[in-house]
Amino acid sequence: MEAAGECASGLQTLAEAANKAAAACWTELVGACDPPSRRTLILTLHDLSEATAGTVQYRRVAEAEALIDEAVREGDGEEFAEALVGYDLAVATVLSRLRSQSA
Repeated sequence: MEAAGECASGLQTLAEAANKAAAACWTELVGACDPPSRRTLILTLHDLSEATAGTVQYRRVAEAEALIDEAVREGDGEEFAEALVGYDLAVATVLSRLRSQSA
């Protein structure tokens, strides 16, 4: 979120929406629910991922997004947490590079 806040406002908005959707999905996974927020999460992550298109790290971001989707469909909280960390790292790397290029 910090890296997104230092970039364009559009990226910050996408990152905030993805963060909120991930928190809702995590709560439902921990509660052993079938998360109805899954669709919202995947759509918001996809929007954020698409915002990284054209960057060197885009493939890494897209792969991490797919791992999150798989974990949510399987209802695997541990896999979800690991995939989310990978996604956060991939997106933060992109945002960091974009920020340094614009400086």
